[in-house]
Amino acid sequence: MSLANNLLHTDDTIVALSTPPGVGAIGVVRLSGPEALAISKQLVALTNRKELGHRCASIGSLIDDKGEVVDQVILTYFPKPKSYSGEDIVEISCHGSPVILSFAVERAIFLGARLAEPGEFTQRAFCNGRIDLAQAEAVRDLVEATTLHQARVAIQQVEGALSRRVGPLKKKLCDLIALLEAGIDFAEDDVTVPSAVTLLDRLEPLILGVTSLTDSFRFGKVVRSGLTISILGRPNTGKSSLFNKLLEKDRSIISEAAGTTRDQVSEMLSIEGLPVKLIDTAGIRMTSDVVEAKGVEKSYEALADSDLILIVVDLSEELQAADHELLAKSTDDERCLLVGNKADLQSKVKLQGDFAIVSALTGEGVDELRQAIRFKALPEVTGLGEGTFVTNLRHQGLLCDALEYLRKAEGAISDDVPQEMLLLDLYGALSSIDRITGATSVDDILENIFSAFCIGK
Repeated sequence: MSLANNLLHTDDTIVALSTPPGVGAIGVVRLSGPEALAISKQLVALTNRKELGHRCASIGSLIDDKGEVVDQVILTYFPKPKSYSGEDIVEISCHGSPVILSFAVERAIFLGARLAEPGEFTQRAFCNGRIDLAQAEAVRDLVEATTLHQARVAIQQVEGALSRRVGPLKKKLCDLIALLEAGIDFAEDDVTVPSAVTLLDRLEPLILGVTSLTDSFRFGKVVRSGLTISILGRPNTGKSSLFNKLLEKDRSIISEAAGTTRDQVSEMLSIEGLPVKLIDTAGIRMTSDVVEAKGVEKSYEALADSDLILIVVDLSEELQAADHELLAKSTDDERCLLVGNKADLQSKVKLQGDFAIVSALTGEGVDELRQAIRFKALPEVTGLGEGTFVTNLRHQGLLCDALEYLRKAEGAISDDVPQEMLLLDLYGALSSIDRITGATSVDDILENIFSAFCIGK
């Protein structure tokens, strides 16, 4: 049974292992639904009490169909409607043996529960009004976070940061629609038809607000999906040493012999809280070695696939032709960050432009380079906190659709299009915004019309 089929059928009880499969100290089996409490009472015999306390941990014995003890467990009961799913939830904390955990799940199914579909506990939380759709999607982002920065952004969205940002925009749009609907449908009740100037004044902050959110996706997708960073430079500028220093372990081979790195070497790491795929490339130079030449070709190919490019020059030597070629490329590419390496040696280079100065040998300037990378990838966004970044591609698409409808409405007002036609664009924008949180807008419009204009008095 798919989640789509379950969307309107949440009257059964589901069970699943909520901790990762495998051996561990503790494993948690979770039940949710109307029979969760009754099933748990057949699964577990309580040790010191007859009933489970609300939100209290109780010690008990996991038993089989003959009443024999299989494990000593702890039960926690979360009654509806203030549980995670909005239903009765019982969590059974067992010892983390796969055999015991499988037994608990299978026994719960035998007693009347159904094995939960992926994400179904969160789906039920959405269906029961505990969270909206944007918050539900953020739960997945939180579970899949690989850096603390990702986790911080995700938890803010789980707590409704993005929804709170979208909410006022929806309210303004509903107010504008209600104003038009009332003016059109209840003109006989002395409701004034709004002028074009009034409509444009109300529409402008909506366009600005939605534009601000769509622009934030440039940064939000970096937080969610991470960066690919390539290190480029001619041989022996210290690219591999810098790669290892950023990685904080020896991964690339370091040698005084030019051309040691002949193929791309990549590793995943976190830089200032951002997930990064860091690539060490072959040194850029003319060479007759077929293998090295192929590596140089791949270095140039890395330019197309990278979000950021660290162009490394050796401060202890005069700039060479390959350096000048790379620096020339960097002037037209906003992705490039210039790095002057070997700061521990006497400098023979007069730097022009904005360089990060480091020593891959001593670590001097490497922390500042990490900060420069983060700022290059994720500069401060005025007026937006981390939790209000748009990090989800679906949300971005819906916001772009809403913005397109609002732009059409703006043009329709300027062209003096009938307001009935204007409403089609506004409802289109509202539909797109509503689909971000999974809300329904009809009641909002009716409530605004009757409360704002006292229709029927």
